[in-house]
Amino acid sequence: MEKQIKTALISVYDKEGLESIIPLLNQHNVHVYSTGGTYNFLETKINTITKVEDITGYPSILDGRVKTLHPSVFGGILAKRSDDHLSQINEYNIPTIDLVVVDLYPFEETVASTDDQQAIIEKIDIGGIALIRAAAKNFNDVVVIPSKKSYHSLETILKTGDGKTSLEERQVLAAEAFDISSHYDTAIFNYLSNGKKKEQALKLSIQNPEVLRYGENPHQKGIWFGESSPMFEKKTGKELSFNNLVDVDAAIQLMAEFENDPCTFAILKHTNACGVATRSTVSEAWYAALAGDPISAFGGILISNAAIDLQTAEEINKLFYEVLIAPSFDQAAYDLLSSKKKRILLEQKHFQRQSKNFKSILNGVIVQDADLKQDIQTDLTSVTDVKATDEQIEDLLFAHKLVKHLKSNTIVLAKNKQLLGMGCGQTSRVDACKQAIEKAGRMGFDLEGCVMASDAFFPFPDCVELGHKAGVVAVIQPGGSIKDQASIDYCNQNNLAMVFTGTRHFKH
Repeated sequence: MEKQIKTALISVYDKEGLESIIPLLNQHNVHVYSTGGTYNFLETKINTITKVEDITGYPSILDGRVKTLHPSVFGGILAKRSDDHLSQINEYNIPTIDLVVVDLYPFEETVASTDDQQAIIEKIDIGGIALIRAAAKNFNDVVVIPSKKSYHSLETILKTGDGKTSLEERQVLAAEAFDISSHYDTAIFNYLSNGKKKEQALKLSIQNPEVLRYGENPHQKGIWFGESSPMFEKKTGKELSFNNLVDVDAAIQLMAEFENDPCTFAILKHTNACGVATRSTVSEAWYAALAGDPISAFGGILISNAAIDLQTAEEINKLFYEVLIAPSFDQAAYDLLSSKKKRILLEQKHFQRQSKNFKSILNGVIVQDADLKQDIQTDLTSVTDVKATDEQIEDLLFAHKLVKHLKSNTIVLAKNKQLLGMGCGQTSRVDACKQAIEKAGRMGFDLEGCVMASDAFFPFPDCVELGHKAGVVAVIQPGGSIKDQASIDYCNQNNLAMVFTGTRHFKH
């Protein structure tokens, strides 16, 4: 049964991405109820908006711990659209809520970034989880958007569905909501139990290691101590090899940067991305990613953040590849791709990012915090007279996501959210820059108007000069060199924009 979205409750931690759905909510005259910081963000942007406290009669209390936990909120979400329930909520002047949009406190990210237990505990979301579960339970009448990564689903509903949802759509989103809720609670359990569940899983994997066909090379033995089921389901194909596992991990870590973006496709070879693009459809993203280096794509690892449809599958099927990873496959696409029995299809469940990195060295092991920092527009500091345009900022952030996952020294050239050329694993940043420019040229790309990203600062202006002569118009780098001004001066003299992130993403 179709349901029209007339009212919405929006309560999110991260406001990024809301801008894309605001005009659509206004277009469909959706009355929005909101809380705290979300209300402040939306107040001047939404045509009709009401503070939650105006319907509950209570302000946010206990330092924000209690905002939405009230019958006037949950009654409007949980009420069936039956005469009995509607008469009860009307008696108490409770508005019905047709849509619930939530983005939870970043608990896992906080655990990964600090040891301050109080700060971590405060990032345990109570109201948000309750809202998600209530809306998901009442999916017969209510739409739930359980995280910012689902905003694209809401955009589709508001654009193509004219603000109406089918029961099937609501049930799919409800299942996704309980999946997120379950994962969130598990993360909290793991933290509060000092990782006992993980330790038990590790012990189990140590007791039951998987013997691989061989290691990095045929003369090397390989064993895997791990558990893949929380991250992906192997749908078809031969057993994952040592190199497959290393490449799959690299692919998943890279695509985690684009988890909440529009359709993005990446092609990796030996853990390095050789083609990446973001487009409005998965097939367009595939074509643009393949154009980055169709030769290196042969025998590569393919990953998408969007479902694989038949049109895309027909094109992918023309290429020899080792592994294809996607959140789902249309049935026709799956039937086609699985017909080649050795090729591996993985259906991804979660971008489960580890908080620690381990490496064996010198007859021992070193451990570090994983680089989970995701730079966003508010992290950027413009340091030149010429300011980057909005389109250039999008390309700069796109390119910056890529340098983080390429071996240093690395330079990335990008335009229109497409990887044009990259130089990586070079002992000289100048060599990396030359390699990126030369490769883009070999692939037939016009670099005029492109942007350049560097994983570390420029101690000299040489790379900026090389990039400028090739067509670069904007540069993103961490900054921090005592000679930063030399690169800034070159940009000012040649009308280039440069932004600093303040964070280095060196990958040794």
